[in-house]
Amino acid sequence: MLRGPRVIPITVVVAVAWLGLTGSPASSQSNEKPTATEIGVTEDEIRIGVVADVDNSFVPGIFQGARDGVIGAAKYINANGGIAGRKLIVDFYDSKLNANETRNAFIEACEKDFALVGTTALFVTSAEELVNCPDSAGRATGLPDIAGITTSLVQACSPVSYSTTTIQVMCDTLDEPTPTQQGNVGPFKFYDKRLKGDAHGALLFSNDTPDARRTGVANLQTAKEAGIVADVEQGLSSRDPQSAYTPVVQRMKTAGSNFAYLSMSFNSVVQLRQEALLQGIDSSKVVWMCPQTCYDHEAIEDAGDTLEGEQITMQYLPFEEASTNKMLANFIKYTGRDKADGFAVWGWTSGIALQEVLTKLVQEQGVNAVTRANLLEGLENLDDFDSGGIIGKTDVGNKIMTPCYMLVEWKDGEYTRVHPAKKGTFDCKPSNRVTFPMSSSGA
Repeated sequence: MLRGPRVIPITVVVAVAWLGLTGSPASSQSNEKPTATEIGVTEDEIRIGVVADVDNSFVPGIFQGARDGVIGAAKYINANGGIAGRKLIVDFYDSKLNANETRNAFIEACEKDFALVGTTALFVTSAEELVNCPDSAGRATGLPDIAGITTSLVQACSPVSYSTTTIQVMCDTLDEPTPTQQGNVGPFKFYDKRLKGDAHGALLFSNDTPDARRTGVANLQTAKEAGIVADVEQGLSSRDPQSAYTPVVQRMKTAGSNFAYLSMSFNSVVQLRQEALLQGIDSSKVVWMCPQTCYDHEAIEDAGDTLEGEQITMQYLPFEEASTNKMLANFIKYTGRDKADGFAVWGWTSGIALQEVLTKLVQEQGVNAVTRANLLEGLENLDDFDSGGIIGKTDVGNKIMTPCYMLVEWKDGEYTRVHPAKKGTFDCKPSNRVTFPMSSSGA
């Protein structure tokens, strides 16, 4: 059974061309013999590390998908010639939802691996171990970090970290009195138009951690930039009982709300919908909108009819459309159908980003140009990345949020594409991406 992201205490909310990349060097470099060029790079191997929160008592297995996606990408790349005549080897470091374990993982990977790929750790409190990591010559080049999902600004805005999902803050404004946010208003404008420009209702965000609060507030700001009016705007914990949603739904009833959006965990979405049913709200008269946390086959089936009609905004193609996209089909094949979830998607896309950058590097400079410094330069120039069409085109190098999105609806026991209508595509209008001042409540 295909899976979506597991239930988590925060929502980490982010073209159809088949890239056809292989790891083979360009013909002009075919006679060059690979040698050991960097930490983690030998004549026949490139070692990469993946740091992810998996083993913990709070949400067991929370980001196992990130690890599985990176391993799947490595299998795919190795089956297609490797990179620079070398095979990828994956080292896994469990950060365990723990800042010390995360720091220790960075230190160990610095000494052992060429780069980090698919990093998905919530408690990155310092990027010093990444930025100051020495290369094989002893220079503090840094450990390239091709992250899956970043929630910590110290990681996301570090000079060695690049994420295929990008982030909500414009890093070059981070030191300004009021930093600049970026958001995708496309999904919100789509539903506001459906509601004839009169969308108003509940806007809820997670306050479980400072990063969760900042992310959630930014998502709500984006909704309001698109014209959504808040009848109730509130931070809640993903561990709150259903009774915490009683006053929210009461205010929705009083205001005649026709819209609801949660930048929270899957279980929070279920609790809101259950409370709405309990208080007699006609769900068919409300647009219930959820981020891609709700693209979770197993969990949404367990919820039964509770989430019927839930509208879900997506930054990657739904797995149901694998027949329309060769890379998506490969993702499911090499990661494993039973391991395919949202976090695995971001682990996979990180691996494909590594492949794309190094393939270009080898074509231009040869098989022995595989160094951390060269990888970082290549990542800085990765400005039109779509992982073979699985995600919308993204300016990874400049950390610019993609304007691309798509929408699905949970209807009659399955996910159904809503917008755009054509399978395998995204709505990528440039006007979808907007910038605005960061709210002080989200800092």
